[in-house]
Amino acid sequence: MTTIGIAEYETPLGAAMGATQDGKLVALTFSDRWNEMEARLIRRLGSFKRQTAGGLQTRLHAYFAGDMNAFDQIEVNPGGTAFQAAVWAKLRRIPPGSTTTYSALAHAIGSPKAVRAVGAANGANPIWLIIPCHRAIGSDGSLTGYAGGIGRKRWLLEHERLCAPSCSSVVQSAIQLP
Repeated sequence: MTTIGIAEYETPLGAAMGATQDGKLVALTFSDRWNEMEARLIRRLGSFKRQTAGGLQTRLHAYFAGDMNAFDQIEVNPGGTAFQAAVWAKLRRIPPGSTTTYSALAHAIGSPKAVRAVGAANGANPIWLIIPCHRAIGSDGSLTGYAGGIGRKRWLLEHERLCAPSCSSVVQSAIQLP
C-alpha cells in the first residue's frame, strides 16, 4: 500500500491541503476542495495509508512574503495524461508577475487548435500555486476559469505583480514560453 503524507497549511487565501508521495508534491488545493482532490488521488494511486507531512509551510510562507522563487525547487508529480503534463510543464515556466493566454499555451505545446483542451488541462491541475494555473488568462485579458475563484486568481496575480518588479502589469500580452 502506498503511503501519502498529508498536511494542512494556512495561507492568506484560506486553508490549503497538500499531499506528498516519495518526496514529491502530488496534490495541493484549498481545504474546501480537499474531498474532491482526495477522491482523485484514490482513483490515481489506489488506496493509500495517510501520514503527517511537512516541509511545504516554509515555502508557502516565503512565497506569500514575496519570495517569488520559493517554489522553484519543489518536485511535483501531478500525474495526468501526456497532454496535461505538457500544459503543466509550460505553466511552471511562466515567470511570476507574468501571464499568458490559453491560446499561447496551446501554441507553445505544439497544438494551436487545442485551446479548449488546454483550458481543461489547466482546470484539472492538481497542484494549485506550484503549477501556477492562475497565470493563464483569456485572450481578451479576462481572468477566467480558476477553480479557487476569480477573486483568488486576481489576488495572486496582483501579489506576484507587486513582488516581481520587472513586470509592469498583471495582464500582459501573451508571452513567448521557452
